[in-house]
Amino acid sequence: MQGKLFLIVGPSGSGKGTVIGRLKQKYPGFVYPVSYTTREPRPGEVDGEVYNFISKEKFKAMMDAGEFLEYAVVHSDNYYGTSKAQIVEPLEQGAVVIREVDIQGFFSIRDMIPAEHMVSIFMKVSDMEDLRSRIMKRGSLPEDEVQKRLESAQKEIAQAGECDYQVENKWGDVTNCLATVERIVLEEIKDLY
Repeated sequence: MQGKLFLIVGPSGSGKGTVIGRLKQKYPGFVYPVSYTTREPRPGEVDGEVYNFISKEKFKAMMDAGEFLEYAVVHSDNYYGTSKAQIVEPLEQGAVVIREVDIQGFFSIRDMIPAEHMVSIFMKVSDMEDLRSRIMKRGSLPEDEVQKRLESAQKEIAQAGECDYQVENKWGDVTNCLATVERIVLEEIKDLY
């Protein structure tokens, strides 16, 4: 391996996707793998942009074939997974790969990618009320689903120290968060090129 994998880690609603979306605009030459999921698309989501939406049967066939670097059942019964080929092949070619994952995904990937080729950045939020507001803005989720996500978030936040960096993403101030993440990425890759 010659490249570097950046995992943007954090709970649902912490702003991982927003930060990655802005990095994509500024650094289109980096590789941004697209996850697989069995959940239904939200309004406005396009297949192949943030997620590849597939059936549970297809997902399980990919699991059985060993095509995932990591996968998990998240938020009730939806499967999420990271394609092995979308990460390992670009790393072997010396690319910078940026991927969002939850803490479970981080632990799984950390066990498979050598430490010198991986950097983890945990996205922190101001407080749980801030996180609740962010989750609620995503659409009409039943209250029990919101509670599950908040409980998961508390467990993830408790493990934030396992990551290499922690960056606070204050509500309404993605610019500072993005600048910090960008500085980390550029500092970490300066020896690659």
